[in-house]
Amino acid sequence: MAQLVTLGAQLVCTQGAAPSVLAVPAPTVTGEVKPTANIMDFAPVVNIPPFGACTVLQGPCVPAIASPWTPGSPTVMVRGMPALNNTSTCNCTIGGVISIVAPATTKEMVA
Repeated sequence: MAQLVTLGAQLVCTQGAAPSVLAVPAPTVTGEVKPTANIMDFAPVVNIPPFGACTVLQGPCVPAIASPWTPGSPTVMVRGMPALNNTSTCNCTIGGVISIVAPATTKEMVA
């Protein structure tokens, strides 16, 4: 089982110099009293802040994400979409892969 991902989850990009923290909109569903993320919480800067410097561009990072997190939970829905879990990743069109290194939850598991 994977862990549910909530506001404050720590993210890394394979091409970024620093970690980042996931932002999630106002809650309709909470996990451990924090807003819970779904696979559509992938908007650059809004949901996924920059990762410091980008090694590909050799300058400041501005994530360029064109598609949702995958795979997401097949059984748990959040705001009408699959819940984000700690095994999900998304791709930056500049060349990095973004992953979740700390889901900001410790007790809640999803399939």
